[in-house]
Amino acid sequence: MSDATDAASEPDDAPARARVVEALPWQRDAIRDLLARRARWPHAMLIAGPPGIGKRVLARTLARCLLCETPGADRNACGTCASCRYEAAGHHPDLRLVEPMEIEDDVAKPVEWISVAMVRALADWTQLSSHRGGAKVAVIAPAERMNASAANALLKTLEEPPAQTYFLLVSDLAGRLPATIVSRCQRIVAPRPEAGAARAWLGTRGLADVDGVLAQSANAPLRALDLADADYQAERRAWLSALAAPRELSVTALAARIEAVPREARKDRLAAVIDWLVAWCADLARVRCGGAAVANADFEAPLRSLARSVAALPLFRYHRSLLDQRTLVSHPLQPRLVAEALLIDYRALFD
Repeated sequence: MSDATDAASEPDDAPARARVVEALPWQRDAIRDLLARRARWPHAMLIAGPPGIGKRVLARTLARCLLCETPGADRNACGTCASCRYEAAGHHPDLRLVEPMEIEDDVAKPVEWISVAMVRALADWTQLSSHRGGAKVAVIAPAERMNASAANALLKTLEEPPAQTYFLLVSDLAGRLPATIVSRCQRIVAPRPEAGAARAWLGTRGLADVDGVLAQSANAPLRALDLADADYQAERRAWLSALAAPRELSVTALAARIEAVPREARKDRLAAVIDWLVAWCADLARVRCGGAAVANADFEAPLRSLARSVAALPLFRYHRSLLDQRTLVSHPLQPRLVAEALLIDYRALFD
Protein backbone atom coordinates (compact mmCIF):
# COMPACT_ATOMS: atom_id res chain seq x y z
CA MET A 1 0.00 0.00 0.00
CA SER A 2 1.11 3.54 -0.61
CA ASP A 3 1.89 5.83 2.26
CA ALA A 4 0.37 8.77 0.41
CA THR A 5 -2.37 9.74 2.82
CA ASP A 6 -3.06 13.40 3.38
CA ALA A 7 -5.69 15.42 5.16
CA ALA A 8 -8.22 14.64 2.46
CA SER A 9 -8.16 10.96 3.44
CA GLU A 10 -8.66 11.58 7.14
CA PRO A 11 -12.09 11.24 8.78
CA ASP A 12 -14.22 14.33 8.17
CA ASP A 13 -15.29 14.36 11.80
CA ALA A 14 -11.80 13.80 13.23
CA PRO A 15 -11.35 16.08 16.25
CA ALA A 16 -8.61 18.64 16.49
CA ARG A 17 -7.16 16.51 19.31
CA ALA A 18 -7.69 12.76 19.31
CA ARG A 19 -9.92 11.27 21.98
CA VAL A 20 -7.25 8.86 23.17
CA VAL A 21 -7.60 6.25 25.88
CA GLU A 22 -5.48 7.70 28.65
CA ALA A 23 -2.96 5.52 30.43
CA LEU A 24 -4.13 4.50 33.87
CA PRO A 25 -2.53 6.37 36.79
CA TRP A 26 -0.56 3.36 38.05
CA GLN A 27 0.91 2.77 34.58
CA ARG A 28 2.49 6.17 34.00
CA ASP A 29 5.86 5.48 35.64
CA ALA A 30 6.24 2.19 33.76
CA ILE A 31 5.34 3.86 30.46
CA ARG A 32 7.86 6.64 31.09
CA ASP A 33 10.59 4.08 31.77
CA LEU A 34 9.67 2.05 28.69
CA LEU A 35 9.66 5.11 26.45
CA ALA A 36 13.07 6.13 27.76
CA ARG A 37 14.33 2.84 26.27
CA ARG A 38 12.30 3.20 23.09
CA ALA A 39 15.33 2.84 20.78
CA ARG A 40 15.98 -0.63 22.20
CA TRP A 41 12.45 -2.00 21.98
CA PRO A 42 12.33 -5.53 20.54
CA HIS A 43 9.91 -6.54 17.79
CA ALA A 44 7.74 -8.49 20.26
CA MET A 45 6.69 -7.79 23.83
CA LEU A 46 4.58 -9.91 26.18
CA ILE A 47 2.50 -7.81 28.57
CA ALA A 48 1.59 -10.17 31.40
CA GLY A 49 -0.38 -9.88 34.61
CA PRO A 50 -3.68 -10.80 36.26
CA PRO A 51 -6.97 -9.79 34.65
CA GLY A 52 -8.49 -6.42 35.38
CA ILE A 53 -5.38 -4.28 35.91
CA GLY A 54 -5.38 -2.57 32.50
CA LYS A 55 -3.02 -4.60 30.33
CA ARG A 56 -4.95 -3.77 27.17
CA VAL A 57 -4.87 -0.08 28.03
CA LEU A 58 -1.10 -0.37 28.44
CA ALA A 59 -0.78 -2.18 25.10
CA ARG A 60 -2.89 0.44 23.34
CA THR A 61 -0.81 3.23 24.88
CA LEU A 62 2.42 1.64 23.67
CA ALA A 63 0.90 1.04 20.23
CA ARG A 64 -0.13 4.68 20.01
CA CYS A 65 3.42 5.77 20.86
CA LEU A 66 4.83 3.48 18.16
CA LEU A 67 2.42 4.84 15.55
CA CYS A 68 2.64 8.54 16.43
CA GLU A 69 4.26 10.63 13.71
CA THR A 70 5.25 13.60 15.87
CA PRO A 71 6.06 12.26 19.35
CA GLY A 72 7.11 14.61 22.10
CA ALA A 73 10.53 14.92 23.66
CA ASP A 74 9.55 12.17 26.11
CA ARG A 75 8.63 9.95 23.10
CA ASN A 76 4.98 9.95 24.13
CA ALA A 77 2.26 10.19 21.48
CA CYS A 78 1.26 13.72 20.55
CA GLY A 79 -2.46 13.02 20.26
CA THR A 80 -2.86 15.44 17.32
CA CYS A 81 -1.14 13.92 14.28
CA ALA A 82 -3.03 11.94 11.67
CA SER A 83 -1.89 8.61 13.11
CA CYS A 84 -3.05 9.52 16.60
CA ARG A 85 -6.40 10.62 15.19
CA TYR A 86 -6.81 7.39 13.25
CA GLU A 87 -5.92 5.36 16.34
CA ALA A 88 -8.35 7.27 18.52
CA ALA A 89 -11.12 6.74 15.97
CA GLY A 90 -10.43 3.00 16.12
CA HIS A 91 -9.49 2.40 12.48
CA HIS A 92 -5.77 2.96 12.09
CA PRO A 93 -4.69 0.94 9.03
CA ASP A 94 -1.32 0.13 10.60
CA LEU A 95 -2.81 -1.23 13.83
CA ARG A 96 -4.31 -4.71 13.98
CA LEU A 97 -6.11 -6.28 16.95
CA VAL A 98 -6.33 -10.06 17.05
CA GLU A 99 -8.72 -11.49 19.63
CA PRO A 100 -11.12 -14.47 19.94
CA MET A 101 -13.94 -12.79 18.02
CA GLU A 102 -15.64 -13.62 14.75
CA ILE A 103 -17.92 -11.49 12.60
CA GLU A 104 -21.26 -13.09 11.85
CA ASP A 105 -23.97 -11.09 10.09
CA ASP A 106 -21.96 -7.93 10.76
CA VAL A 107 -21.99 -8.68 14.50
CA ALA A 108 -18.85 -9.49 16.48
CA LYS A 109 -19.32 -12.64 18.53
CA PRO A 110 -16.85 -14.14 21.02
CA VAL A 111 -15.38 -17.54 20.24
CA GLU A 112 -13.29 -19.89 22.34
CA TRP A 113 -9.97 -19.63 20.52
CA ILE A 114 -7.88 -17.39 18.34
CA SER A 115 -7.74 -19.58 15.27
CA VAL A 116 -4.90 -20.30 12.87
CA ALA A 117 -6.87 -18.49 10.16
CA MET A 118 -6.80 -15.29 12.24
CA VAL A 119 -3.05 -15.53 12.74
CA ARG A 120 -2.41 -16.31 9.08
CA ALA A 121 -4.45 -13.25 8.13
CA LEU A 122 -2.28 -11.25 10.54
CA ALA A 123 0.88 -12.65 8.91
CA ASP A 124 -0.41 -11.58 5.48
CA TRP A 125 -1.14 -8.11 6.87
CA THR A 126 2.42 -7.76 8.18
CA GLN A 127 3.74 -8.21 4.65
CA LEU A 128 1.89 -5.14 3.37
CA SER A 129 3.59 -1.77 3.21
CA SER A 130 2.80 0.61 6.02
CA HIS A 131 -0.14 2.84 5.18
CA ARG A 132 1.45 5.82 6.94
CA GLY A 133 5.06 4.96 6.08
CA GLY A 134 6.00 4.25 9.69
CA ALA A 135 5.58 1.41 12.16
CA LYS A 136 2.95 -1.32 12.10
CA VAL A 137 1.63 -2.76 15.35
CA ALA A 138 -0.29 -5.97 16.08
CA VAL A 139 -1.97 -6.51 19.45
CA ILE A 140 -2.92 -10.10 20.33
CA ALA A 141 -5.18 -10.38 23.35
CA PRO A 142 -5.50 -12.59 25.23
CA ALA A 143 -2.53 -14.38 23.72
CA GLU A 144 -3.08 -17.60 25.68
CA ARG A 145 -6.31 -18.10 23.74
CA MET A 146 -4.37 -18.98 20.57
CA ASN A 147 -4.85 -22.63 19.77
CA ALA A 148 -1.78 -24.76 19.04
CA SER A 149 -1.93 -24.22 15.28
CA ALA A 150 -2.31 -20.47 15.71
CA ALA A 151 0.66 -20.31 18.08
CA ASN A 152 2.79 -22.23 15.60
CA ALA A 153 1.75 -19.88 12.80
CA LEU A 154 2.65 -16.84 14.91
CA LEU A 155 6.02 -18.39 15.79
CA LYS A 156 7.02 -18.36 12.14
CA THR A 157 6.30 -14.63 11.92
CA LEU A 158 8.12 -13.89 15.19
CA GLU A 159 11.19 -15.73 13.94
CA GLU A 160 11.47 -13.50 10.86
CA PRO A 161 9.54 -10.30 11.68
CA PRO A 162 9.17 -7.67 8.96
CA ALA A 163 11.04 -4.44 9.58
CA GLN A 164 9.25 -1.81 11.66
CA THR A 165 6.58 -4.32 12.68
CA TYR A 166 5.84 -4.79 16.38
CA PHE A 167 3.83 -7.45 18.21
CA LEU A 168 2.24 -6.75 21.58
CA LEU A 169 0.96 -9.94 23.20
CA VAL A 170 -1.36 -9.42 26.16
CA SER A 171 -1.85 -12.33 28.54
CA ASP A 172 -3.67 -13.06 31.80
CA LEU A 173 -2.08 -16.53 31.94
CA ALA A 174 1.34 -16.28 30.35
CA GLY A 175 2.26 -19.70 31.72
CA ARG A 176 -0.09 -21.26 29.19
CA LEU A 177 1.79 -19.79 26.24
CA PRO A 178 4.27 -22.07 24.44
CA ALA A 179 7.83 -21.54 25.64
CA THR A 180 8.87 -20.95 22.03
CA ILE A 181 6.55 -17.91 21.85
CA VAL A 182 7.60 -16.53 25.24
CA SER A 183 11.29 -16.87 24.40
CA ARG A 184 10.87 -14.55 21.42
CA CYS A 185 9.21 -11.78 23.42
CA GLN A 186 10.47 -9.30 25.97
CA ARG A 187 8.31 -9.82 29.03
CA ILE A 188 6.68 -6.70 30.47
CA VAL A 189 5.08 -7.21 33.88
CA ALA A 190 2.03 -4.97 33.85
CA PRO A 191 2.06 -2.66 36.89
CA ARG A 192 -0.53 -3.30 39.58
CA PRO A 193 -1.96 -0.40 41.57
CA GLU A 194 -1.52 0.07 45.25
CA ALA A 195 -4.79 -0.31 47.16
CA GLY A 196 -5.03 3.44 47.73
CA ALA A 197 -4.52 4.26 44.06
CA ALA A 198 -7.07 1.67 42.98
CA ARG A 199 -9.56 2.97 45.52
CA ALA A 200 -9.05 6.57 44.42
CA TRP A 201 -9.49 5.68 40.75
CA LEU A 202 -12.66 3.69 41.42
CA GLY A 203 -13.95 6.48 43.64
CA THR A 204 -14.22 8.72 40.57
CA ARG A 205 -16.54 6.17 38.91
CA GLY A 206 -19.42 6.65 41.34
CA LEU A 207 -19.44 3.11 42.76
CA ALA A 208 -21.49 2.49 45.88
CA ASP A 209 -19.16 -0.07 47.51
CA VAL A 210 -15.62 0.55 46.32
CA ASP A 211 -13.93 -1.49 49.06
CA GLY A 212 -16.26 -4.45 48.55
CA VAL A 213 -15.81 -4.84 44.80
CA LEU A 214 -12.10 -4.11 45.06
CA ALA A 215 -11.72 -6.96 47.56
CA GLN A 216 -13.73 -9.28 45.33
CA SER A 217 -11.51 -8.42 42.36
CA ALA A 218 -8.21 -9.02 44.21
CA ASN A 219 -7.36 -5.33 43.88
CA ALA A 220 -7.88 -5.28 40.09
CA PRO A 221 -9.71 -1.98 39.43
CA LEU A 222 -11.02 -2.66 35.93
CA ARG A 223 -12.39 -6.02 37.01
CA ALA A 224 -13.91 -4.30 40.03
CA LEU A 225 -15.84 -2.03 37.68
CA ASP A 226 -17.38 -5.09 36.04
CA LEU A 227 -18.16 -6.73 39.38
CA ALA A 228 -20.01 -3.63 40.55
CA ASP A 229 -22.91 -4.51 38.25
CA ALA A 230 -26.08 -4.69 40.37
CA ASP A 231 -27.34 -7.94 38.80
CA TYR A 232 -23.97 -9.60 39.32
CA GLN A 233 -23.88 -8.57 42.97
CA ALA A 234 -27.45 -9.77 43.56
CA GLU A 235 -26.62 -13.18 42.10
CA ARG A 236 -23.43 -13.37 44.14
CA ARG A 237 -25.36 -12.68 47.34
CA ALA A 238 -27.90 -15.39 46.47
CA TRP A 239 -25.17 -18.00 46.00
CA LEU A 240 -23.14 -17.00 49.05
CA SER A 241 -26.24 -16.96 51.24
CA ALA A 242 -26.87 -20.56 50.18
CA LEU A 243 -23.24 -21.53 50.81
CA ALA A 244 -23.51 -20.03 54.28
CA ALA A 245 -26.09 -22.68 55.20
CA PRO A 246 -24.69 -25.90 53.66
CA ARG A 247 -26.97 -28.28 55.54
CA GLU A 248 -30.06 -26.56 54.13
CA LEU A 249 -28.55 -26.06 50.68
CA SER A 250 -30.69 -27.38 47.81
CA VAL A 251 -28.19 -28.46 45.18
CA THR A 252 -30.69 -28.76 42.34
CA ALA A 253 -32.45 -25.47 43.08
CA LEU A 254 -29.23 -23.50 43.38
CA ALA A 255 -27.58 -25.04 40.30
CA ALA A 256 -30.76 -24.39 38.32
CA ARG A 257 -30.12 -20.66 38.64
CA ILE A 258 -27.44 -21.07 35.98
CA GLU A 259 -30.18 -21.85 33.46
CA ALA A 260 -31.94 -18.58 34.22
CA VAL A 261 -29.49 -16.81 31.89
CA PRO A 262 -29.40 -17.23 28.09
CA ARG A 263 -27.69 -20.40 26.88
CA GLU A 264 -24.71 -18.53 25.44
CA ALA A 265 -24.06 -16.90 28.84
CA ARG A 266 -24.19 -20.06 30.97
CA LYS A 267 -20.50 -20.85 30.80
CA ASP A 268 -19.75 -17.32 31.96
CA ARG A 269 -22.20 -17.78 34.85
CA LEU A 270 -20.54 -21.10 35.74
CA ALA A 271 -17.15 -19.35 35.67
CA ALA A 272 -18.52 -16.75 38.08
CA VAL A 273 -19.90 -19.48 40.36
CA ILE A 274 -16.52 -21.21 40.46
CA ASP A 275 -14.84 -17.90 41.26
CA TRP A 276 -17.31 -17.36 44.11
CA LEU A 277 -16.63 -20.86 45.45
CA VAL A 278 -12.85 -20.41 45.18
CA ALA A 279 -12.95 -17.10 47.07
CA TRP A 280 -15.42 -18.49 49.62
CA CYS A 281 -13.24 -21.50 50.42
CA ALA A 282 -10.11 -19.36 50.59
CA ASP A 283 -11.81 -17.06 53.09
CA LEU A 284 -13.09 -20.08 55.01
CA ALA A 285 -9.52 -21.34 55.34
CA ARG A 286 -8.28 -17.90 56.41
CA VAL A 287 -10.94 -17.60 59.09
CA ARG A 288 -10.32 -21.17 60.27
CA CYS A 289 -6.65 -20.25 60.79
CA GLY A 290 -7.54 -17.17 62.80
CA GLY A 291 -7.44 -14.59 60.02
CA ALA A 292 -10.13 -12.43 58.48
CA ALA A 293 -12.21 -12.85 55.34
CA VAL A 294 -10.76 -10.95 52.38
CA ALA A 295 -12.99 -11.30 49.33
CA ASN A 296 -16.17 -11.87 51.31
CA ALA A 297 -15.89 -9.54 54.26
CA ASP A 298 -19.64 -8.95 54.00
CA PHE A 299 -20.13 -12.62 55.01
CA GLU A 300 -17.60 -12.65 57.83
CA ALA A 301 -20.07 -13.85 60.48
CA PRO A 302 -21.35 -16.95 58.63
CA LEU A 303 -17.80 -17.80 57.57
CA ARG A 304 -16.69 -17.80 61.21
CA SER A 305 -19.60 -20.02 62.13
CA LEU A 306 -18.81 -22.50 59.35
CA ALA A 307 -15.07 -22.53 60.09
CA ARG A 308 -15.74 -24.41 63.32
CA SER A 309 -17.29 -27.35 61.47
CA VAL A 310 -14.99 -27.94 58.51
CA ALA A 311 -11.80 -30.00 58.48
CA ALA A 312 -8.74 -28.40 56.93
CA LEU A 313 -7.54 -31.21 54.65
CA PRO A 314 -10.88 -31.82 52.88
CA LEU A 315 -11.31 -28.07 52.48
CA PHE A 316 -7.89 -27.72 50.85
CA ARG A 317 -8.58 -30.67 48.55
CA TYR A 318 -11.90 -29.19 47.52
CA HIS A 319 -10.28 -25.82 46.85
CA ARG A 320 -7.71 -27.58 44.65
CA SER A 321 -10.51 -29.30 42.70
CA LEU A 322 -12.16 -25.92 42.12
CA LEU A 323 -8.95 -24.52 40.66
CA ASP A 324 -8.72 -27.54 38.36
CA GLN A 325 -12.34 -27.13 37.29
CA ARG A 326 -11.79 -23.46 36.53
CA THR A 327 -9.33 -24.42 33.78
CA LEU A 328 -12.05 -26.51 32.10
CA VAL A 329 -14.81 -23.93 31.98
CA SER A 330 -14.35 -23.22 28.27
CA HIS A 331 -14.74 -26.91 27.39
CA PRO A 332 -18.09 -28.30 26.12
CA LEU A 333 -19.54 -29.02 29.54
CA GLN A 334 -23.07 -28.86 30.90
CA PRO A 335 -22.81 -25.87 33.27
CA ARG A 336 -25.72 -26.91 35.47
CA LEU A 337 -24.40 -30.46 35.94
CA VAL A 338 -20.93 -29.15 36.76
CA ALA A 339 -22.40 -26.78 39.34
CA GLU A 340 -24.43 -29.60 40.89
CA ALA A 341 -21.33 -31.78 41.26
CA LEU A 342 -19.37 -28.95 42.86
CA LEU A 343 -22.19 -28.16 45.26
CA ILE A 344 -22.57 -31.79 46.29
CA ASP A 345 -18.87 -31.92 47.13
CA TYR A 346 -19.15 -28.61 48.99
CA ARG A 347 -22.05 -29.82 51.10
CA ALA A 348 -20.13 -33.02 51.92
CA LEU A 349 -17.45 -30.91 53.64
CA PHE A 350 -19.91 -30.32 56.50
CA ASP A 351 -21.35 -33.84 56.85
